[in-house]
Amino acid sequence: MHHVERIGASTITRVDRFIYAVGYVVEVLRQVPRFLTHRRTGSRVLTMQVLFTGVEALSVIATISLGIGTVIVIQGLSLLPQFGQGRLIYSILIIVITRELGPILTALIVTARSGTAIATELGNMVVSHEIEAYSITGINPIRHIVVPRLIGVTFSTFLLNLYFNVFGLLGSFVVTQFVNPVSLQEYWSGLLEALSMTDVASSIVKSLVFGAITALVATFHGLQVERSSTEIPVAAIRSVGRGITLLIVANALITLAYYL
Repeated sequence: MHHVERIGASTITRVDRFIYAVGYVVEVLRQVPRFLTHRRTGSRVLTMQVLFTGVEALSVIATISLGIGTVIVIQGLSLLPQFGQGRLIYSILIIVITRELGPILTALIVTARSGTAIATELGNMVVSHEIEAYSITGINPIRHIVVPRLIGVTFSTFLLNLYFNVFGLLGSFVVTQFVNPVSLQEYWSGLLEALSMTDVASSIVKSLVFGAITALVATFHGLQVERSSTEIPVAAIRSVGRGITLLIVANALITLAYYL
C-alpha cells in the first residue's frame, strides 16, 4: 500500500512540475515582445550573452566542423567512385553538415558551455537573493534576466550553425585539393546543385528551436535553486542532461517532419 501511495505521489509531483514548466515557457514567451519594445534594462545582458555564447565558441565550432568535413570527404572520395557515384559526395555533405550535424552539434556545444553557465549564474542569483531584489523593486525578473538570455542564446546558436556550415564545407574543399583536386567553381556548383531550400529551411528551423530549448531549460533549472549553494551544481547538471534529451527529441521530430 505504501508503495502505491509513493508511486501516486511521485506521479502527481511530476505532473505538477510539467504544468509549472509549461507555464514558465508561456510566461517567458509572453515577455519577449515586451522586452523587445522596452529592452533598455536588459540590453547589456543580451550583449554579454551573445559574446559568451557566440563569439567565444567560434574556435570550437570551427575545429569540429573542419574535422567533420574532412572525414566526410576522405571517406566519400575513397568509397563512392567504386560504385560510380562520385558526385554523390555533394549530397552527403549537404545532408550531414547542413541538415543534420551542423544544427545538433552546434546546439550540444552551446548546451555544454552556455547552458551550464546560465544555470549556475541564475542559481547564484537566487541564493544571493538578487532575484528577490528584482521583484521587490518592481522589475520583472523574467523579462530582464531570462528573456535577454533566451534571445542571446537563440540568436547565437543560429549564427554558430551558419558558421559551422561554412567552415565544414570550406574544410571539405581544402581536403579535396589533396585527395582529388577540383576547381572551386566545380566544387561550389556541385554543392549548389545538391542544396535545396528545404535543406536551408530545415537547418535554420533546427538552430532556432535548439537555441530556444537550450536557453529555456538552463534558465528554468537555474531558477529552481531554492536556498543552498549546493543545489547549484545539481541544477547545472540537470539542465545539461535534460537539455540534451530535449534537443535529440526535437531533432528527431523536425527530421521526421522533413521526410513526411
